[in-house]
Amino acid sequence: MSRRILFSLISVVAVVLSSSFVAVAQTGELRGSAVIQQADGKKVPASEAAIDVYRSDLPGKYETKANKKGEFVFAGLPYVGDYIVVVSHPSAQPTWQEHVKAGRGSDYPFVLSPGDGKRPTLADVKAAIAASGPAAGASESAEDRAKREELARKNEEIMAANKKAAEVNEIITRTFKAGNEAVKAGNFDEAVKQFDEGIAADPEQPALLTNRANALKMRGVQKYNDALKATDDAAKLARFNDAKADFSASKESSTKAVDIIKKQGALSDPAEQQRQNLNKIAAYSVHAESMRLFVTKVDTSQADAGATAYQDYIAVETDADRKAKAEQALAQMLFDANAFDKAFAQYQKILAANPDNLEALLRSGMALFNIGAINGDKAKYQEAANYLARYVEKAPDTDAMKADAKDILENLKAQENVKPEKAPPPTRRRRP
Repeated sequence: MSRRILFSLISVVAVVLSSSFVAVAQTGELRGSAVIQQADGKKVPASEAAIDVYRSDLPGKYETKANKKGEFVFAGLPYVGDYIVVVSHPSAQPTWQEHVKAGRGSDYPFVLSPGDGKRPTLADVKAAIAASGPAAGASESAEDRAKREELARKNEEIMAANKKAAEVNEIITRTFKAGNEAVKAGNFDEAVKQFDEGIAADPEQPALLTNRANALKMRGVQKYNDALKATDDAAKLARFNDAKADFSASKESSTKAVDIIKKQGALSDPAEQQRQNLNKIAAYSVHAESMRLFVTKVDTSQADAGATAYQDYIAVETDADRKAKAEQALAQMLFDANAFDKAFAQYQKILAANPDNLEALLRSGMALFNIGAINGDKAKYQEAANYLARYVEKAPDTDAMKADAKDILENLKAQENVKPEKAPPPTRRRRP
């Protein structure tokens, strides 16, 4: 028998496209702390301080209390909101801060002074803000003027930062929606364009990076399938190269998204934590699929990196069917990358859970055949024949690979004098 490697008997077919994603809710976390500065300058936590958050752009109010350390947190506030945070305490004079944003990763500190413990309403706060600054005709010391000017400068910086954040958020929201709509319409060029614009505004958005990776992956599959249909060799090569470029870009984008997600801390709010977990699963799923295409179509030397991507996804996936499909895809990727030893080991895990898995039986036999051909190991041929015989025995006649498996068995018998070994009969327990 010619000792050539049987890489695969399956013809390349169109890859199934998938565009199912978890949309990221545009909410964010707002956290801060409050202390009371005593007359002697000592600062103590404003335990149980009342925290009132008002939306200044739309009607809305959110309430909570600081803990014993004076710390507070709001989970799931609308990301686009502009807020006034008011902090009050029974033993202190209230204070507040305007133009606060949620989900920016900032902790807002508040320092209260001893006072009458009033808890102002939004109307009280707005009136105080309108009346802020020195009264007309009143004298103002140089020190007070410097403090006022410094406060005004800081407020301008905050307002500028908030304005920029609002602009960035508008771009992210718009491009996220437009990109997803383009994916659903099959317009992958437009989808990539939209996601690129959003990422240019904020390169650290894992949802945009994930969806961009998916759009690039799907466009690459489309180009690859077009290349298979091309009759002109030059056109075929050009389309294959275009597809490979998209697979490479998809891999880079999904890798960055996963790296960002791995650095994120867990959220305390159960609903936000669930949303975070769903987005994590979606990102890991896209990353695994992007790596599969990159490994099998661009660079087979990256099979280990592809395996890691699949293992990360399998670890977080909660759906049993999707987890099983991912385990099968991991084994197939290793087989297609000619990593036959690793593919065989993965198929063994599948067979341990399901001994009659036809794909695992067939691919185990093929992997062992290739290992035997590479190493000139007749013992591997024998193992290959055993697996292929089990596959032929169990596979229906409609199975497209059954005839090919029979041919391999005939060749092994004719050229290597290798026949499938009969499986030992099951051990019978003696009656007592």
